Amino acid sequence: MADAKFLNIAPGVSVPRSELEYRASRSSGPGGQHVNTTSTRIELLWNVEESRVLSDEQRARLRTRLASRVDSVGTLRIVASARRSQQQNKQAADERLAALVRHALHVPKRRRPTKRPKAANERRLSEKKRRGQIKRARNADED
Repeated sequence: MADAKFLNIAPGVSVPRSELEYRASRSSGPGGQHVNTTSTRIELLWNVEESRVLSDEQRARLRTRLASRVDSVGTLRIVASARRSQQQNKQAADERLAALVRHALHVPKRRRPTKRPKAANERRLSEKKRRGQIKRARNADED
């Protein structure tokens, strides 16, 4: 079972739960009287700028990759209101935060340009010449 004091994001990155702030409010939408009486909507806030678990490189990467989701103070906000229970919405918000940050921290492999082998180029040119000869021979037969 996962450690209750940390939220595992990616290998080497675990956010202490003390850095996460949960807010509960009433959810909107259908649901009858249940919706009007219970605070099941969860808002998860995490301040990326003040987090102690991120390196400067990771923080900069999150700032650029999640620019549209991080506010001017550096707070990342996740909202979950799909489920009927507060606990399920809390879990959904945790999973969504983990997936979002994991995706943003992923560093793609640098593409190394490759050269076509000389033999492959020669094969391609000789094949082109051969096809040209076949077509010329076809033309000569028609005359």
